[in-house]
Amino acid sequence: MQNNNRIVKVIGGGLAGCEAAWQVAQAGFQVELYEMKPLNYSPAHHYKGLAELVCSNSLKASRLASAAGLLKTEMEVMGSLLVPCAKENSVEAGGALAVDREKFSNSVTEKIYNHENITVHEEKVQKIPDGNVIIATGPLTDGELAEDIASCCGQYLNFFDAAAPIVTYESLNHDLTFFASRYGRGDADYINCAMNKEEYTAFYDALIHAEKAELHECDRETFRVYEGCMPIEVLASRGEDTMRFGPLKPVGLTDPRTGRRPYAVVQLRKENREGTLYNLVGFQTNLKFAEQKRVFSMIPGLENAVFMRYGVMHRNSFLNSPKLLGADYAMKTRPNLFFAGQITGVEGYMESAASGIIAGRNMVRRLKEMSPLILPKDTMMGALASYISSSPSEDFQPMGSNMGILPSLPVQIKDKKEKYKLYSERALKSLYLCLKENNEIMSTEIIEEILL
Repeated sequence: MQNNNRIVKVIGGGLAGCEAAWQVAQAGFQVELYEMKPLNYSPAHHYKGLAELVCSNSLKASRLASAAGLLKTEMEVMGSLLVPCAKENSVEAGGALAVDREKFSNSVTEKIYNHENITVHEEKVQKIPDGNVIIATGPLTDGELAEDIASCCGQYLNFFDAAAPIVTYESLNHDLTFFASRYGRGDADYINCAMNKEEYTAFYDALIHAEKAELHECDRETFRVYEGCMPIEVLASRGEDTMRFGPLKPVGLTDPRTGRRPYAVVQLRKENREGTLYNLVGFQTNLKFAEQKRVFSMIPGLENAVFMRYGVMHRNSFLNSPKLLGADYAMKTRPNLFFAGQITGVEGYMESAASGIIAGRNMVRRLKEMSPLILPKDTMMGALASYISSSPSEDFQPMGSNMGILPSLPVQIKDKKEKYKLYSERALKSLYLCLKENNEIMSTEIIEEILL
């Protein structure tokens, strides 16, 4: 007979849930992982596999001297499942780590299903189970489970998120596009659609007057756009030049047809390894499908583009975590109940996955009757955990990884690259010492390779 005190139930097979399950299983405990797909799908999910990427296929910058790069390195040090899978299934994306989303999902799914300590249940959970539980159901948690979480946790906050369209490579007009990465980073991995002032103005005018998809009545009252993943039409509504300082910024690019910097540039990023599909970078949208086809086809090079997926918009929910969770991602009033992922208020793929690592590690420590693992605030994972657990709760907003949430360096460094390098080196040293002092397993090879 199994000892129920050694069984952990993980609800949700997304990025955070898979990382949490992996950490617990690797520590020798039994995991019951519940995933509602393929029997049920949320409005944003379409693929049957675990760890599905529902928006962009980019996991952001790879270089260590960046917030996203530091976060992924810390995750690898702590035995991440997803970062190695991402690297194994990467596609060209300049200085970013982007993946073939289906192959990435397949890789994670295979490892989870084949782990001897993990049992996957393909069913939708309606109530918070008893016992040791990690909830990683994501920002689209709904139905009876959402109601049960709300009754357990109280206040929910809502915002809206959006996904960008995907087009086929062969349908693009390559006479009007060019391959390049900003400032020459990478191997010219992006397809660029350059606009002159007249083309941009016409596009802007069509975009701000395009018809949007109608929201459900219950959603209109709570409509609030998250700044970090804003629909392109909302961004455009803030001023004619707003897009030119955002996703359509032309800096670092030269149009080979003119030899000059364009007035504006729309970039397309490879969606799969074969390069048959590309997504419109920064073009999350809530326009009606017909309007997306009409307006986005005005972009030079996309006149006859075939859209394999149109942009969609959906409501995301997250907890008022500063009132509810500790920096170990456990509920303050129910210490054997953990939360992980975007439902906690971390924003981003890897941020969600990183929270799953911390939640999983701390669940193990609780089962072993050890004190919680609280990562230092000068690490990116620790800074995010601190943010969601100690920010002012009155106006709590989701947060992604950025150097601004790390403590300042003891000396002022003007050069940005040098400053970020020092941030990253300090973080890895601090992470190493913390894990060593807490008798936690880690990959010392990664730290030694970087710091020595």
